[in-house]
Amino acid sequence: MYPAEQPQRPRIIGIGGLTSNVGKTTLVCDLLPFFPGWEAIKTTRGHYRSCGKDPHTCCVSDLLEAEPVIRSGRELTYTAGKDTGRYWDAGAANVHWVIATDDQVGTGIRKAVDRVKARGAIIEGNSFAEYVRPDCFIMVARADDLKCKTSAKRALSNVSAFYFSGDLGPDFEKEVEPALSRLLDRESNKVPVFTRRSLVELGTFLQDLTAGKTIKLSGKPT
Repeated sequence: MYPAEQPQRPRIIGIGGLTSNVGKTTLVCDLLPFFPGWEAIKTTRGHYRSCGKDPHTCCVSDLLEAEPVIRSGRELTYTAGKDTGRYWDAGAANVHWVIATDDQVGTGIRKAVDRVKARGAIIEGNSFAEYVRPDCFIMVARADDLKCKTSAKRALSNVSAFYFSGDLGPDFEKEVEPALSRLLDRESNKVPVFTRRSLVELGTFLQDLTAGKTIKLSGKPT
């Protein structure tokens, strides 16, 4: 794991998801304009036979190799409408796509970070934080589905803030604190909570964190 103080390492913002389909890619794209010149990294974990399924049913099974595959640059990563293409459209200076099995993720993500030439990178995914320490990590969730997948549970100790996507009910503020307290091993009021209407505040929060500024934490949703 990279030590946080290593001067040569780029700043890293992690964007994870409490469960699937919560809007991680959308948030990455919304945040990239706050960090002009930064790069983006997408991690895709694939299986080949080891998952017990027909390898042709895995969307990246045909791309897996003996070593993690890392595609960088617009020519290799831009496809309109795909996550990596959306990163480019949102203003990423470069995009790196890591395609790896579970056993290869650590090596793949480290190699991808080594390719980053910019001051920082935004990385989408939960599992990467087990191998590369982010400077800040945002966990994306939906108020109507607070189930927590395994990779998200392992990433909770890294969480700097929560971001709730989608529609929020009238009792959101009253419901979110006890829900987060159940998820975290620390007081939920120590973890800031942002929503779509406070995207600018989230961008500023992350700018300050990656600049090393002292942040006053508040768990109150904004």
